[in-house]
Amino acid sequence: MVTSDSRKVVLIGAGMVGMSYAYALLNQNACDELVLIDLDKERAAGEAMDLNHGLAFSASSMRIYAGEYADCAGADIVVICAGVAQKPGESRLDLLQRNTAVFRSIIGPVTESGFNGIFLVATNPVDIMTRITCTLSGFNPRRVLGSGTALDTARLRYLLGDYFSVDPRNMHAYVVGEHGDSEFVPWSQAMMATKPILTLCEETGSCRYGDLENIASEVRGAAQKIIKAKRATYYGIGMALVRITKAVFGNENSVLTVSAMLRGEYGENGVYVGVPCIVNRQGIRKVLTLSLTDEEAQRFHASCQTLQDSYAELKLE
Repeated sequence: MVTSDSRKVVLIGAGMVGMSYAYALLNQNACDELVLIDLDKERAAGEAMDLNHGLAFSASSMRIYAGEYADCAGADIVVICAGVAQKPGESRLDLLQRNTAVFRSIIGPVTESGFNGIFLVATNPVDIMTRITCTLSGFNPRRVLGSGTALDTARLRYLLGDYFSVDPRNMHAYVVGEHGDSEFVPWSQAMMATKPILTLCEETGSCRYGDLENIASEVRGAAQKIIKAKRATYYGIGMALVRITKAVFGNENSVLTVSAMLRGEYGENGVYVGVPCIVNRQGIRKVLTLSLTDEEAQRFHASCQTLQDSYAELKLE
């Protein structure tokens, strides 16, 4: 369990996503101790050295080093970024079989170390990989969460802010469902400050529903667009992971769209999916249930079913 005076993170996977997270942790002084674990031990050692050389330029006094799974014993959060890379044109679900084997080699050693904190998963397909982490670890589902649609939601708010010429922090809208092709925006719940966006559109004519759906489509396709241009996405997800980490360490009770297990919410059971959750020192304090329209509820159920079907193919349980 995370304690208020302890901020130790173990990062598994020193690739671009993992190191973007580590670099953001350092710049935001988000933890006191960071352990890097990678199959390539030399790379982990080199990354730790590189980060340490920047300590003098940061406000942080972090202790950063390459370690072993035994170092997970006293960690508050284990962040998993390890896995095979997503190829251009490859869906997140196509990664499933390849990354499941990777996780089998990780979760056992972590739990055997005596680790008793919170798992935070970023590896894609993140909803299913988070569920696999929960299954293999035997942890309480509230202490196993994924990055979910946190980055998608940030992308959405950025685009809405640009569309309405309003600070994105005052646009309140969520991307929910699978972090992938079946994710969607429940527009009935989208607001500018306290004004529903759909009402705003009806009253002022300043926006069209087609434009909103184009924005949702742009959010959904953002990762593939970035992958096509630069082969991978990592800065955005790295910063999203730090935001979640800070919500845990700060016991913030912040609402973030993370991948969480549903246990009756939205009429779903046992599936990990991106939904707004209250995140604090214990992990997921509560899953928030949005008042979806019938059509939105059907889309959400279809997204959950996609994830259920994909997970069932693994025959882990």
